[in-house]
Amino acid sequence: MNTYLPGSHVIATLESEQPELLRDAGSFKQLIDRLVVQYDLRQLGEVYHAFTPGGFTGIVCLSESHISIHTWPEFRKVNLDIYLSNYLRENDGTVQAIFETIVAYFEARVLDHHKIKR
Repeated sequence: MNTYLPGSHVIATLESEQPELLRDAGSFKQLIDRLVVQYDLRQLGEVYHAFTPGGFTGIVCLSESHISIHTWPEFRKVNLDIYLSNYLRENDGTVQAIFETIVAYFEARVLDHHKIKR
């Protein structure tokens, strides 16, 4: 029987001076698809929605848990939520690497950042 290990959850608000990226759900989806493969995660489903005149929301459901985002180009903001369980393997480093990759993708500054073990 496996022993329960708390997962790693990052919740953050970012600021980006790249409004075109904050409006481009397709490019962000490609990034997440690449990260799912790179870190050997199991994607169960996804939903993305682009808003008019800009911004998008998205959630990727994983067997390990989820990655979700909401962008606000008019405010230069990104709300980000990444949670991976540690049930079958330790994913703390993976959560941090995905977070850092998304920050770099948006060329963003981290305004608020919380790490939670749960």
